[in-house]
Amino acid sequence: MASPPLAPEPGGDAPSEQERLLRRGELLALGNRLKEALEAYSAALRLGPPLVPTSRRRLGTLVDCLVLHYRLRLTDDSGGAPAGLFCCCGCRGFLGEPVVAPCGHAYCRRCLREGLRARCRLCGQALGASTVVAVVLGQLSEKWFPVECRRTRTWRRLGELLGQGRHRAAREAASQALGEDPRDLMLRIYRAESSAALQEFKFALDDLNAVITEIPSWPEVYFRRAKIFRSTGSVDDALQLFLHCLALDEGFLPAKLEVEKMLYALLSPENVGKHLKESALSSPHARSKHVSEMDLEPDLRVQQVTSEPVGENLSLGESTRSLISTEKIAKEDGLKRVSSEPLLSVQEKDVFLKRKLSLSEQDFTICEDRNKQTKEGETTEKGTAILLGCGAVPKDLIDVSDFECSLCMSPNSDFSKFYFRLFFHPVTTPCGHTFCKNCLERCLDYAPQCPLCKECLKEYLASRKYSITHLLKALIKKYLPAELAERKRIHDEETAEHSSLTRSVPIFVCTMAYPTVPCPLHVFEPRYRLMIRRSIETGTKQFGMCTSDPQKGFADYGCMLYIRNIDYLPDGRSIVDTVGLKRFTVLQRGMKDGYCTADIEYLEDTKIKDEGETRKLGELHDFVYSQACSWFQSLRNKFHTQILQHFGPMPERESNVQDMANGPAWCWWLLAVLPVDPRYQLTVFSMRSLKERLIKIQDILTYFSRDQSK
Repeated sequence: MASPPLAPEPGGDAPSEQERLLRRGELLALGNRLKEALEAYSAALRLGPPLVPTSRRRLGTLVDCLVLHYRLRLTDDSGGAPAGLFCCCGCRGFLGEPVVAPCGHAYCRRCLREGLRARCRLCGQALGASTVVAVVLGQLSEKWFPVECRRTRTWRRLGELLGQGRHRAAREAASQALGEDPRDLMLRIYRAESSAALQEFKFALDDLNAVITEIPSWPEVYFRRAKIFRSTGSVDDALQLFLHCLALDEGFLPAKLEVEKMLYALLSPENVGKHLKESALSSPHARSKHVSEMDLEPDLRVQQVTSEPVGENLSLGESTRSLISTEKIAKEDGLKRVSSEPLLSVQEKDVFLKRKLSLSEQDFTICEDRNKQTKEGETTEKGTAILLGCGAVPKDLIDVSDFECSLCMSPNSDFSKFYFRLFFHPVTTPCGHTFCKNCLERCLDYAPQCPLCKECLKEYLASRKYSITHLLKALIKKYLPAELAERKRIHDEETAEHSSLTRSVPIFVCTMAYPTVPCPLHVFEPRYRLMIRRSIETGTKQFGMCTSDPQKGFADYGCMLYIRNIDYLPDGRSIVDTVGLKRFTVLQRGMKDGYCTADIEYLEDTKIKDEGETRKLGELHDFVYSQACSWFQSLRNKFHTQILQHFGPMPERESNVQDMANGPAWCWWLLAVLPVDPRYQLTVFSMRSLKERLIKIQDILTYFSRDQSK
């Protein structure tokens, strides 16, 4: 299989030799030809460090491919969904100090502060930089799980000590807390981190091994252990552990960055340059030989590393079994274990991969039988789930008032008292407050700030990403099913009321609109923002348009508009592209949440059945149509162009003028572009006789034709 040719990128110059080699390495890695990919990357780096950022990022493709192969070699199940509702989507431990990401999934504050992930583990969206605790979820966790919350506060204090560089104080505090609560695995994580910072690596690894024994599939532990090995000079072991971490959790950003740095260093000229093997694979014979996926498969069967859970900041996790194989690995090339291709000589490895710390087998707990280890890992993980997760919620602690929106209320049967409503489609703002989605949107229509704390939400409003808080929705569904069903019933009734196209139809009081004619709108008033949003949410995408009337509020006749597209501006305003559908007459007026409503009846033209009258109507129609075309063509280029841009071209003449309920489309287009007083337009608009409407249009055209001739 030959390598694909590399063509210049569209619109750019021919790639440099280095860029060509980097792209070649990327394509070879994607094609499962890791040996050749490594050689291509190494050759590119011998030409100097990449100058273009996109070139540097090409190494990430190699990392992804290595992780993919590594994951295929793992036999133990790394996980699935978190065990329990109140578990962090990132570390899968207890959701202490819950933070709701922009996507709506909940993470513990620790995961986000440590920057362990750039994207959501469940949906892949960016997590953002906010670490503000969600108020409602935080209150629930304090109420339901006080013991776990106390542990979380202890972890936070330990993290603060480490952040301040007080590593010895952090270790003493962690040891004291472990004396009081020896089953808290996170305390061992923090103690291991502080020990590693104090260069006491054996104690750090002992703590990490204890965590691995309990939970053998915690990615962060492998990351911490990998950092210990890297700091002691065991580059090959560190690389394996970083890959193992990524195999368990491909979104673990710090591990991926470390692997990219290590590969960059290992493939750089000072490490690889003149020491590349002149092996059979790099000889002219091998280069001309066909290398297929099957050729590489046997080499990919390299030693497997057990996964382990971890903490965060510095050095915590690595596999017990990977540590056992330290002496065996020391005799091999570090990259060979990763790519299954011998790139570096033994002499070179002695120079660049020399270990700085001697770790013997007796320093670690060794599980000789892999199947036994897997079973024990599964058993202990279930048995110790409460150490990182949480138990069941006592029924007497479940209170519906904890799940009520602070903005929306419902009256009782006689309207003598009002009650707060249960959250429906709850969304959490960047400031941590939670509201019903509809309630929050209505508040943001008036001011871009939080209804409770008044924090500015301009960026939140501009993004318009009101993601549902999934955990809160799941808790309501699980613990309050009856209340949720009632709340949904009320919501469905309100939606059905807003969906009617004859009763309480929303009315936009603004301008004349006509069937089939475009009517673009700039919506900025809060009441009309709400009206447009409801029209979209109900699925009808329709509302009425009427002109203003001093006595009645709005005219007796109007046109239904259909929303074709809507573009939101950052401050909440919108440009709405609509087109007219049908005419209607107003039967009864009303008001709903600030905007006008009406009970309406649709208008249709009276059909002419007499053949003679029908023939005369057709002749009149053709004559007025020709007269309209002549008038439009006689306009100045400036006016002609403006009309075309705003209303589009004049519709074609219909073969049967009585087919449509509202008459020919060109009549409405012409009435919309003619500079006529709106009151006169409304008179023509309300006519149910096509003949009378054509005569009126003829009179208007005749008047303008005489005026132009003067």
